[in-house]
Amino acid sequence: MTENHEREVTVPELVAQRAAQTPDAPAVAGGAQQLSYRELDQRANRLAHHLRALGAGPEAVVALCMHRSTEMVVGALGILKAGAAYLPLDPASPAERLAFTLRDAGVPILIISSVAGFPAEEELGLGATVIALDEGGRSLDSGNQRPPAIRPGGDNLAYVIYTSGSTGLPKGVQVTHASLMNLVRWHQHAFAITPADRATQVASPAFDAAVWELWPYLTTGASVHVPDEDTRMEPTRLRDWLVAERISVTFLPTPLAETIMTLDWPLDTGLRLMLTGGDTLHRYPPSTLPFALINNYGPTEAAVVATSGLVPPATGWTSPPSIGRPISGARAYVLDANQQPVMTGTIGELYIGGRGVARGYLNRSDVTAERFVPDPFTEIPGGRMYRTGDLVRARVDGELEFVGRTDNQVKIRGYRIELGEVEATLAAHPQVQQAVALAREDTPGEKRLVAYVVPAPGCVLEVETLRAFLLMHLPDYMVPGAFVCLAALPVTTNGKVDRNALPAPVLSRPTTADPAQEARTLIEQRMTEMVVGLLKVDHVGREENFFLLGGHSLLGAQLLVRVHEAFGVELPLRMLFDVPTVAGLSAEIERRLVSGLDAMSDEEAERLLA
Repeated sequence: MTENHEREVTVPELVAQRAAQTPDAPAVAGGAQQLSYRELDQRANRLAHHLRALGAGPEAVVALCMHRSTEMVVGALGILKAGAAYLPLDPASPAERLAFTLRDAGVPILIISSVAGFPAEEELGLGATVIALDEGGRSLDSGNQRPPAIRPGGDNLAYVIYTSGSTGLPKGVQVTHASLMNLVRWHQHAFAITPADRATQVASPAFDAAVWELWPYLTTGASVHVPDEDTRMEPTRLRDWLVAERISVTFLPTPLAETIMTLDWPLDTGLRLMLTGGDTLHRYPPSTLPFALINNYGPTEAAVVATSGLVPPATGWTSPPSIGRPISGARAYVLDANQQPVMTGTIGELYIGGRGVARGYLNRSDVTAERFVPDPFTEIPGGRMYRTGDLVRARVDGELEFVGRTDNQVKIRGYRIELGEVEATLAAHPQVQQAVALAREDTPGEKRLVAYVVPAPGCVLEVETLRAFLLMHLPDYMVPGAFVCLAALPVTTNGKVDRNALPAPVLSRPTTADPAQEARTLIEQRMTEMVVGLLKVDHVGREENFFLLGGHSLLGAQLLVRVHEAFGVELPLRMLFDVPTVAGLSAEIERRLVSGLDAMSDEEAERLLA
């Protein structure tokens, strides 16, 4: 541990300073819950003392499996105050994936929400101590409200985030306090953050963007606001919420940002900055947009953000928006196959150096040595750089242009996916002999995940069976939107799978609606109209698969928001994967409406279904 890092202030200390300076200022708000800085700090301190009594401290990893909420922030801050590192998990992930992550990280303590619906401990097979926090904080309403007498150093772990793994197993990225503070300091300076700012927490806690959405603001004295699930997934509703809440800075994943910036915005909106990243940005903002759009790039291994840049209005631009320049404390190298710099305008692989580079992968020294290599361009002893696997081109103006990938890792709708993990999971199905996953963009701007499978001898594969199997093991964003069954995979002359020869998925659909596929009830009719509008197709049969028509989880979430608005019924996204047809969803809506309709008058029922 370097002497400089030992003296460096850390996130929990800065939040405590803000709590002492402005105790009554709003810190975090979500739904009916709002915490002042005093409340946030005291509740996090009580949790920290509880964790310390259980053995948590520097270098220990404590899991935090909670939905986006004020209590999730209390949990993360409490872990940091205990001197430990937090491992954020999504409660909606498959139980098997959660169990693997918890076992792989060797967590001694797991913090959950009392209302999150977390899988039973016997289902996960854990030996960890489980702490349940509720929204009112009553689960830890007593205890020491003073900060624990522990101060982690800059080289100690701050958080661990698991990313998709090329071998079929996720791997945990270890990020230190020093790397986190580099992100915090850069962000505060680059975007002139003040206590008057009102920011958002939109990303899933299991993704590193959520780290970025919290600590630069809570260490400044600004407030963080958490929209509900329906709001964050529906562009129009999210825009209205951002305006009504007087949000000044927000981060939105690239696909969502591309949609929301095309909407009409009031000129007097409080929003001054929209930050985006996570996927390739394809469009420039209109000149009428009343706020600035900032495009950002960075792998989890480089503490969220490595490059950043303002995206100017669309006029006169022919090339795609850049990913900006390296942030302060970061260095970007565009290198050839021999790790030598390439000329400006030449494509090379991007390597990231500087203070944001992570420690490496948890319990994976082999992969760490492969991806984190010595930095020959720095004078700092022991300096390392991370090999991103991304291909970029340095422009004459010094900004970087993203070109593609060198391996099988892809990003679809902002989610980082290792195709090898999807392939390994598919191959584990007893009826699958071979499997290949591919990200295709057969329609410009519409990238989707496609699986190619060769069935085992004597087996007949059904798409819904494969989809259900994958949903048991993978997050829904890693489940292919299309499946192609082949007698054999095409190969090159040297025997490798010829990915370029894999056919585009073909959906055989009639040019006009099949009478047998027409809606049979008022609910089916309304559902058909919703799906047609979302997918932008001419017609949809009552038994046609939403995902095979081009739907994905983001559009699915928007569909379920519209279902709630139209019928007052809340359906989980998982149900859309289980019954991805107008007929199936309509039957479930009708089932849930029956008791309510029975209690209504005929006029009320007709008005609901009109």
